[in-house]
Amino acid sequence: MGSTTDACAMLHDVETRSVSPVFVGRAGELTALTDALARAHAGEPQALLVGGEAGVGKTRLIEEFVDAACDGGAFVALGGCVEIGADGLPFAPFSTALRSLSRRLPGELAAAAEGQEGELARLLPELGDVGNHDASNEESTARLFELTVRLLERLAADRTIVLVLEDLHWADASTRHLLAYLFRTLRRGRIVVVATYRADDIHRRHPLRPLLAELDRLRTIRRIELSRFTRAEVRRQLTGILAAEPDAALVDEIFDRSDGNAFFVEELVVSRETGCAPGSLTDSLRDLLLVRVEALPEDAQRVARIVAEGGSTVEYALLAAVARLSEDDLIEALRAAVGANILLAVPDGDGYRFRHSLVREAVSDDLLPGERSRLNRRYAEALEADPSLVRADERATRLATYWYHAHAPAQALPAVLRASVETRKRYAYAEQLRLLERAMELWDEAPAEVRDSLRPMDYAEAYPPCGCDPETTPLRYLDLLAEAAYAARLCGERERALKTGKMALRLLEGEDDTDRDPLRAAWFWTERSRIVSGLGRSDGWAEIATAQELVKGLPPSGVHARILVVAAGWGMLHQPGPESLAAAERAVEYSRLVKNEGMELSARLTLGTLQVSAGDREAGLATMYEVRDRTRALGLHHESARAHINLSHVLENLGRSQEAVDVAEEGIRLTRDHGLLDSQGWVRANQAESQLSLGLWDEAQRNCEWLEQSGTRSKPRGSATLRLAQLAVARGELDVAESRLAAAREHFGEADPMPQYTVPTKQVELSIAAAAGRIQDVRALLTAAAESGFPPGTHREGWPLLLAAATAEADALGLPAAAEGREESIALLRRCVRGLATPAPVWVAYSLHASAELDRAEGRRPVERWAETVAAYEQVERPYPLALARHRLADALLAEGGRREEAAALLREAHAVAVRLGAHPLREDVELLAARARLSLTTPDSAPEPGPGDDTFGLTPREQDVLRLVAAGRTNRQIAEELFISPKTASVHVSNILAKLGVSGRGEAAALAHRLRLLEPTPQGV
Repeated sequence: MGSTTDACAMLHDVETRSVSPVFVGRAGELTALTDALARAHAGEPQALLVGGEAGVGKTRLIEEFVDAACDGGAFVALGGCVEIGADGLPFAPFSTALRSLSRRLPGELAAAAEGQEGELARLLPELGDVGNHDASNEESTARLFELTVRLLERLAADRTIVLVLEDLHWADASTRHLLAYLFRTLRRGRIVVVATYRADDIHRRHPLRPLLAELDRLRTIRRIELSRFTRAEVRRQLTGILAAEPDAALVDEIFDRSDGNAFFVEELVVSRETGCAPGSLTDSLRDLLLVRVEALPEDAQRVARIVAEGGSTVEYALLAAVARLSEDDLIEALRAAVGANILLAVPDGDGYRFRHSLVREAVSDDLLPGERSRLNRRYAEALEADPSLVRADERATRLATYWYHAHAPAQALPAVLRASVETRKRYAYAEQLRLLERAMELWDEAPAEVRDSLRPMDYAEAYPPCGCDPETTPLRYLDLLAEAAYAARLCGERERALKTGKMALRLLEGEDDTDRDPLRAAWFWTERSRIVSGLGRSDGWAEIATAQELVKGLPPSGVHARILVVAAGWGMLHQPGPESLAAAERAVEYSRLVKNEGMELSARLTLGTLQVSAGDREAGLATMYEVRDRTRALGLHHESARAHINLSHVLENLGRSQEAVDVAEEGIRLTRDHGLLDSQGWVRANQAESQLSLGLWDEAQRNCEWLEQSGTRSKPRGSATLRLAQLAVARGELDVAESRLAAAREHFGEADPMPQYTVPTKQVELSIAAAAGRIQDVRALLTAAAESGFPPGTHREGWPLLLAAATAEADALGLPAAAEGREESIALLRRCVRGLATPAPVWVAYSLHASAELDRAEGRRPVERWAETVAAYEQVERPYPLALARHRLADALLAEGGRREEAAALLREAHAVAVRLGAHPLREDVELLAARARLSLTTPDSAPEPGPGDDTFGLTPREQDVLRLVAAGRTNRQIAEELFISPKTASVHVSNILAKLGVSGRGEAAALAHRLRLLEPTPQGV
């Protein structure tokens, strides 16, 4: 036989019929695509989804757009989702598109992929050998996705790239996930991404449906929906096909029968031209599509049936092996099918596909059951005889699919398991799971001798290798369940992981006492802990405790070490203290015993974090930095990222916020370079908190908004949303703060509470209540927080909460509504302030600040206390609380009298910070106090001493009397009775007071009066 390329090339120029030479309609849709191309040329990446029913004209629209893009100098890469039977190939459209770019831009693509060839080879094997597969890395898929996006951005930095991904309705889960990631994270480059899908296939349970709903929420994506042709458009299409104006009766007949579907119009016209009058056809869609296939010569029909069962595209050499025709007969059959526009030679000259998938589906559906099995067996046998017939990256999956659809369990089971290992190496965990579930389905059908010949695969993270020789011990069904549960967790299918784990545990519980396997049971319980925690069902501790009980008294093993590492990590997050510290030490010891350095480094990082929380700061930090450096040297990027996460967290705990920001910046670079999206989310969340501490509020806001739009896990997004809520409170945007707080709660969930989230959540809720004047709500929240306690290491979250509560009590001094419960609340606050740790100077400053606010809550304003607080803040990097303290010190100085210039300087410093940060409540307080004291905030020159009444905002003596009664909670009628005036006069006084104070209600007026001491005798010198 001749070469594959030659055989296909001979048919590229075969004349085909029935395609309209005129592009009909779609002007608006084509304009939308070309506008996107223009914006991409200008450097703004574009993403579009094109949907429509089968045959409506999606492909023709894309062809016109691609022609326009090529004419404009763009580089176009097309990739289609591949269907083999009912299966898709992992990442098929991306692999095809990257292969196209590699052929057209070989040097540029190599340069863009430099340093990451091993990872990117999972999508494009031509780049080289696949890098080492880290089976324990949950972020491996995200890493591959990030590197793919960066590769495309680099390629599109100085040229326009058009990436077209067709037939998303056939997309495998990995392709869908990568596309979603691409659409979410593509930020720069001259690139247009267009994806098409068949809308009428997207039923309620179709796997593409959730992705489309998710993408609808992204404002950066444009949806284009193609409708059917109108009668006028059908007439234009017929004119193009017939090269003559059709008569009205034919237009009506074709339009009525096609219902405006462009492909059906073509089929009906060709059927009519070949002698099959439209009226002689049945109304069956399948019959309509098959009519031209059945008009082909017998060999051509046979080839069409073979191609239909081989997948979306069939290579010429593979087709020749399966068809078993002479080369001349095969070429003639192909010539007939291509000439009738049933088949097309693929653009790269290596195979054939149906011109339209509807025809392929109709031909495939028309096969008899035995015929379908026989064809799949032939494909499988041909591929086993000569593996070079298909690309290496497709071989295992296609062979497994062919054997499965051949209904040959003895051959299908080993093939499916081999394919599952290959897909795992490509981080296509969703496809691995599908294959493993297929293997579970085949398990009982396969002969015993076949099962006995199988060997354990790629052990799931720390899964025990039987205590025997894997080379001679057969694979067990339980091992299959372990791989499936692990793959399900890695691809985000936690419900399926939970179901698989339950099945495994039932099997283990049903074994005889002599066959019980506590190590495997412990592994499944530990895995279950992570799954239920991820699902928000519980905190996972009960499962960890069960696993610990199962391994008691057993020799050290990898499972022991893994359980201890997981238990120590759980304790670090939920109950930091001596027990968790001891668990971390044991985890390090066991990891060393089983010689697992990666697990040991993970345990040491947890140990270092707990040491810092326990007060052994220098030793803990030294351990953490050692782990960071060692993981970096070993290339353990996931654990190195975790080191940056924990380091930035503990540095903020110690008040070393600038160091925390710098470490986080290193972590962001690391996670970005290696595509660790989830880890980047945690690092950014930590960095945002430290930026808030340093007064870098705009930078923190940008970090948090990035996190909100990212695809990271819920808890980092919750942390970011909570920081935005804190920022909104400080800026006086209470509605925004309440909305952000609700969103943060939703992200955190209720089943797995952690102090690092629960305490600051209460603090934000408490601050919102305080700003709204709801002092009783403030007290209830304080009581709940105090009852929950502040575990070791949570001072970072505890001090802001106590300070907010103390400030609320001070601001509520004198309000009648705040009188009940006041003494008890202040007493509780003082106990909490005395009991909360101050392991670093910044927390000493917070302690002084809270104590000073409690003095103010009791009517005392000692200048010395506020001066000490200001001095403490000046030694640390906390500009916002320093500004708050300076405002209070200025207030105390003015109340004492005689130190106006010092007070003015303090107010100017506080005001500058409030303006820079956009802290409107603080700015308002500073400006009101300065106005009351007649101090300038813009010049250091001495202001004149206030005269009598200058501190009363222009209130007359009678209005001051009315304000005192308003603050006491009196109604207008009660005020009138007490002051011997009419209710109408009292109402006029109240209106004047509100206008002069610039407030909107009686409650605000009362709060402002107390805060600015408008109702007290004027201190000397003020």
